[in-house]
Amino acid sequence: MTIHSDHPFLPPSGDRDPLRQLRGRMPAPVTVWASGVGSGRAGLTVSSVIVANGEPGHVLAVIDADSDWWTSGPETVAVNVLAEEHRFLADAFAGTVPAPGGPFTLGVWTDGEWGPVLEGSAGWLGIRLLEETRPVGWGLLVEGVVEHVETGDSDALIHLRGRYEI
Repeated sequence: MTIHSDHPFLPPSGDRDPLRQLRGRMPAPVTVWASGVGSGRAGLTVSSVIVANGEPGHVLAVIDADSDWWTSGPETVAVNVLAEEHRFLADAFAGTVPAPGGPFTLGVWTDGEWGPVLEGSAGWLGIRLLEETRPVGWGLLVEGVVEHVETGDSDALIHLRGRYEI
């Protein structure tokens, strides 16, 4: 058996999507969009997020329209901005690592007015989703109105070139 330093599923450099390569070089925030209460909680890791300042502020995101979170039909959302210690939690909500008992067993969560809020996050937004959405690329562009903002003491976790950074 040979151990390679290359990623086993990475296409050869000439076959890689240049748009995806450029996007991967742009830092993106790591958030978990969470809704529901108790056993009805649902959440999704989202890194394609823009916060637009204004009166009121707005949040735009590109999400997977087929995700369990989106198909649960959320109206309000707690957008949790993850901190460095939440790397595994981000992967669990993305569905890339196992989370026995569900991803809400990772971390300490409180049911809030807009959805579950993660203790120790870099901050969070309470938003109300607008009904109008549209397909963008391979995702769905969703927009929400910011109704509540809280900042934490931690630096935000970012995703850059396939890795988490702070």
